Amino acid sequence: MTHPLLPPNLRPGDTIAIVPTARAIVPEELREGIRLAESWGLRVRLGSCIGRKHYQQAGTARQRAADLQSALEDPSVKAVWCARGGYGTVHLLDHLELDVFKQNPKWVVGFSDVTVLHNTLHGLGIASLHAQMAFNVGAKSQEARESLRRALFGEHLSITMSHGRSVPPARLGVGEGTLVGGNLSLLHALRGTPFDIDPAGKILFLEDLDELLYHVDRMVMNLKLGGWFKELAGLIVGGMTDMRDKDPLDPFGKTAEQILADAVGDTRYPVCYGFPAGHIADNRAMVMGQTAKLSVTDTGATLSFGEGRMTS
Repeated sequence: MTHPLLPPNLRPGDTIAIVPTARAIVPEELREGIRLAESWGLRVRLGSCIGRKHYQQAGTARQRAADLQSALEDPSVKAVWCARGGYGTVHLLDHLELDVFKQNPKWVVGFSDVTVLHNTLHGLGIASLHAQMAFNVGAKSQEARESLRRALFGEHLSITMSHGRSVPPARLGVGEGTLVGGNLSLLHALRGTPFDIDPAGKILFLEDLDELLYHVDRMVMNLKLGGWFKELAGLIVGGMTDMRDKDPLDPFGKTAEQILADAVGDTRYPVCYGFPAGHIADNRAMVMGQTAKLSVTDTGATLSFGEGRMTS
């Protein structure tokens, strides 16, 4: 099993840069995120595209890429916290030079549209953090904020959930493998590109927001026909939030979770639904690209990362 490059743990006094890779954002919208980082003893540097606006985006693709590139290359910046999601990070990929990043890896933090960067860094063998972004951080649970702090500072990270009324039911078992995945729509959009991933033998995490159910089915069928669900070590389904029918009077007939359960079929790895990550208030931090253990029992599921992930 290939071991990823693990960015150094943060320490009080380190600098974290907040960089917008997609939608436009102004400093006032980042007050809660800045306050949270400072409460952990970190210094905060705002990227040059904070406050810029080019239609929906925080500047042109070249401007946003240059902002991210600068933060990645600056030795005084110890982590890059993506400001917000939306759409647009994919346009940065043509303009980034990431080979130098291998010489000085640092945590890149975000979710949703930042799945593009998680996939890219996974291809380079560098771990990253799927976690809440700096925008709207005050609306997230204390557990979500605390898990991000633990991940950044290299403390033991383990996430436990209760099944509750899981429909479809979880599939019991234990699996161990590299954690990959993220936003279903972005994973689907990157299929067949140099930024695609191969989930075979790995734990796959999926989440999404505000999709028509037949669109979800179409994306999941693409993954199924591509063999994604055949040889997983485990499947974690997070928030499938605000999914809907185009015509409520003529429903598709399956929830997003049921669509995934059908795609999994009679494979034998552990599967859990409703995991606390994604476009939900309880959006826990996870280390993408790192080996994790998924244990699914009658009562709940636990995803744990070993102590070996700590690098300093």
